[in-house]
Amino acid sequence: MSHPEIVLSAQGLVKRFGGITATGNVNLDLRKGARHALIGPNGAGKTTLINLLTGVLEPTEGRIVLEGEDITHLAPHQRVRRGMVRTFQINQLFDTLTPLETLALTVSQHLGMGSKWWQPLGQRKQVAERCEQLLAQFHLTEVMNQKTNVLAYGKRRLLEIAIALACEPRVLLLDEPVAGVPAGEREELLQTVAALPADVSVLLIEHDMDLVFSFANRMTVLVNGTVLTEGDPDTIANDPQVKAVYLGHGEELSAAVPSQGATAPSGGSAAHAMASVGASSHG
Repeated sequence: MSHPEIVLSAQGLVKRFGGITATGNVNLDLRKGARHALIGPNGAGKTTLINLLTGVLEPTEGRIVLEGEDITHLAPHQRVRRGMVRTFQINQLFDTLTPLETLALTVSQHLGMGSKWWQPLGQRKQVAERCEQLLAQFHLTEVMNQKTNVLAYGKRRLLEIAIALACEPRVLLLDEPVAGVPAGEREELLQTVAALPADVSVLLIEHDMDLVFSFANRMTVLVNGTVLTEGDPDTIANDPQVKAVYLGHGEELSAAVPSQGATAPSGGSAAHAMASVGASSHG
């Protein structure tokens, strides 16, 4: 029996590449409206797990259930149609389009009006209204007529999330939204991520500990393709196993996180919180 609150469930997922086990018996439940972060050092298997959830890879063993339906063998586009969407970096195809054109195209496709994408936007009130709403929500209104390839990097990342939201997902896989974003553009992005609709269940994959700790109310720690532990942020911050993975022995977390190939936290607040929590728990 599936729990009514669980919208996405990975059950005993295994992925082997030849003799290498990249994902080892992973169980993960995403609850309705969750703000759930998937963390772990580089090489922990986060990307493989996300590729299994989205259908880019097929598991060797195990199953994936979305809102009670077994989707283990569905193609990626079929999973999108059923309400699970992943943010992707914008590819070159969209570089010459403006944010307005890109969103109009995405919304049209989602509403089943893709064949009429060439019609003037004004003729399709429903599309125009939805685009206007998304542009405002993601702070893109003032750049809506600029070509995407000239946008500031932070605005491009906002557009990527807006494209995902245009598909009206019930489950959003937010893939490293602040990676590579300059410090001056981060705040707008962080605030926008924090304000995502409450009815959308979010699985965040992120190296940036500041974002993880400010956003997530639940965390899963992946190490060597298996789940090390899961819990709320305080539990994870206090967990000696987690600290050992990130810290080695006796190192400070704020120094250790970047050494895992992650983006250094801008203010270091979460990192320092974890380090100080760790220090107080030695007694």
